[in-house]
Amino acid sequence: MKIFVESLDKGISDAIENFPFIPKLENDGVSIEKPWSQWTDAENKRAKFDCIAKNIITSALNSNEFFRVSQCRSSKEIWDTLEVTHEGTNDKRERNHTLIQEYEMFRMLKGESIADVQKRFTHIVNHLMSLGKVFDKEELNIKILKCLDRSWQPIVTAISESRDLTSLTTTSLFGKLRAHELEMNRLNI
Repeated sequence: MKIFVESLDKGISDAIENFPFIPKLENDGVSIEKPWSQWTDAENKRAKFDCIAKNIITSALNSNEFFRVSQCRSSKEIWDTLEVTHEGTNDKRERNHTLIQEYEMFRMLKGESIADVQKRFTHIVNHLMSLGKVFDKEELNIKILKCLDRSWQPIVTAISESRDLTSLTTTSLFGKLRAHELEMNRLNI
């Protein structure tokens, strides 16, 4: 999202990062908000960046996320709300512990497709890797196979016995699981 916003105008990115620009007047040494009717064209353009940023961010949200931020007054407030909601606070230790717990407790949800499992799993692993956690292929593959529900047991056993889990990539593993899922759906199992 940041790359997209910066590609449009650095002023939009600045509004998200540093609060919107509000023109001020000096009155007896006191700074007060300038009436809208007195804004110059340059001030109007700069203040408009926040409106553009709010539009860009909210256009990318689903209805649940939109309602979470609908009361926010600025693009920075929207951004900060979404950041804390999805990434937690800036406390790296707390975030690391939360992600490790999510990884350890990771299970396939009832009725969840392999594609959705892959999205959730990859999201957690990528976040952990960005915080410095190192995984080997075998560890990830074993975790994936163990998170699947009982209906997957025959394919889990077959893959575990026929494949070297140290050389199989997680992408290949998910590909094999996806092919099996498509076959099960075709047979209505």
